[in-house]
Amino acid sequence: MSGFLSPSQGLVPTDEEDRASLISVRSVDPSPDTLSKLIRRLRALTLTLLPVEVDPESINEPTSRVITPQVIAAYRAAAGDFVEALPYCLLRARAEFMWDANHNPADYGENLGRAVACEVLARRIVHLSEPDRIATIMSTRYQHRQIDGDESEMASALESAIDQHCTIFLSSSEAQDVVNALWGGELVQKNNGKTDIEYVSYADTRENSFWGHLDVSRLSVPRYQNMFRIFVWFFFLGVYSQAVREPLDKLDPNHTTLDEWEFILYFMALAFVIEDMYKFFTLLKFVTWRAFSFWNAVTFITDSLLFAAFILRVIGIQGSPEQQVSYRLSSFQVLSYVAPFIWMKLITVFDGYKYIGTMQICVARMLKESGIFFALLSVLAIGFTQGLYALDAADGSTDSPMVTVNVLIQALLQAPDYQRFDKSPAGMWLYYLWSAVTAIVLLNVLISLFSSAYSDVIDDAEAQYLAFFAQKTVGMIRAPDSYVYPAPFNLVEVFFVAPFELIPGLKLNEKHYAKLNRYVMGTIFIVPLTFIALFESRFSRNKPNAWLSNWFRGDDEGAGDSPANRNPTVDDPKCEGLEISKVPFEELVKVFPNTQMSSEAIIIKELNSLKKQIETLTKALEKQN
Repeated sequence: MSGFLSPSQGLVPTDEEDRASLISVRSVDPSPDTLSKLIRRLRALTLTLLPVEVDPESINEPTSRVITPQVIAAYRAAAGDFVEALPYCLLRARAEFMWDANHNPADYGENLGRAVACEVLARRIVHLSEPDRIATIMSTRYQHRQIDGDESEMASALESAIDQHCTIFLSSSEAQDVVNALWGGELVQKNNGKTDIEYVSYADTRENSFWGHLDVSRLSVPRYQNMFRIFVWFFFLGVYSQAVREPLDKLDPNHTTLDEWEFILYFMALAFVIEDMYKFFTLLKFVTWRAFSFWNAVTFITDSLLFAAFILRVIGIQGSPEQQVSYRLSSFQVLSYVAPFIWMKLITVFDGYKYIGTMQICVARMLKESGIFFALLSVLAIGFTQGLYALDAADGSTDSPMVTVNVLIQALLQAPDYQRFDKSPAGMWLYYLWSAVTAIVLLNVLISLFSSAYSDVIDDAEAQYLAFFAQKTVGMIRAPDSYVYPAPFNLVEVFFVAPFELIPGLKLNEKHYAKLNRYVMGTIFIVPLTFIALFESRFSRNKPNAWLSNWFRGDDEGAGDSPANRNPTVDDPKCEGLEISKVPFEELVKVFPNTQMSSEAIIIKELNSLKKQIETLTKALEKQN
């Protein structure tokens, strides 16, 4: 009855269990209803495991007294023949517990602990899986039945963890191995149709040679996308810097057309707008609106300003001489507003580096927490604006409402204009109150919110960054796209390649369309593809002649645990007869404490052992009597 709790059947899966699970999930393809039943069963188990509130930190401890080896074995047994889908179902159960926690404040602590338990269990179960199956467990996409009866969008365990920002799961070595393999292109997506993908080893699909790696699909590798993006963005910053100098360099009033820098600027801006619109559509289709972040808002504002500047410039070119001057001035004024945003987006270009990535997480978290401050500020600002405007209207004449708004903003920015109300004592006292409330109360609230958000990120900086890096990597490849045209070359795809896929009269079959893309991309990107093929075939870390990479990066020998390392022999002729392993490794470790179990578990184990010895002794005495 409790055989699944034994070490051989609980923590180390048998061959029969592996084969049964692999066959059942990969070939049977469980339906959403089947997985929903498994999710409900896991929820029932978790409710039984944690009927009361438990500290989440104690649940996540390596020697937790809650998530014990026996509990992990019980959850594995609860999945039956669907162990491959168990991490996905646990993460779905976590999402439901978090929903319960956010919508039922009275039981927030209990449900938060249950959500953390599901995430920890998913991490531990993946850790117990065979190394050659981890990529399959992470990438296999499933569906479940939602509360309203509809089928959910297909998602994998890795994608579900990213959508929920599961730092515990994503910071595991198994998850990061998959993410790093995706980042470097060692694992690539194989599109099986109907948004079903799986990760396969790229080395198994190509020969290890220069021509084998000269493949246009390598442009979709996140690492190379990031490098290309850095180069293009620096080029765009240079073009923008030259374009905004145009009013100084072109003082001739007859200069009414776009110069070469403006043409390149708006050409690249159009490419970025199309790329960002595609990303927004992808987020809504494959993820949810919750995936939108602060940087998506910055991108939207940047694209909107560039588009507005271009429209004003075109209207000025087509208008009368008076309109040309006016619209040209307005165009460059709008274009000047773009500068802070495009330099701010430089952070997202280099966020693959840990320091900048952690800084970006801190900024995003602080801006998210500042919502409380801006909500209070908005309510108070409306009230004080109305009050000061009413005092101004008491004498029968009023100034523009923007004058009152401007005075309040000056006080908020620590530059109050008290002379504005020197003739109205009531207005002066109200203005004093506004200055005191904003300077003493609201700003201190904002500072405390920023401090709390910063400390939350820094205290768990490693896990936060690893989760962010996983989101960045998978976000680049989440929408299945076999032919990636990075901006600004996506315009070539939109205007010259896509018509052969969409327009009925020009539509090519799948084989010829793939051949067209390979020819076009091979011609445009021949230089970067050559460098990529040279790097992967000659200097890649996975190749035998990877001396250059090893020289720069070094070899990780910290995990080396082999019999030769445990009991080394001395082959030095100068030390003949001397030994390192006078005391065997097995004898040395006998005095080590058991760090895999909590102190409570060790005490219980010793008590159970003592209990069995007493029972044995009692039976022996009874037989003698």
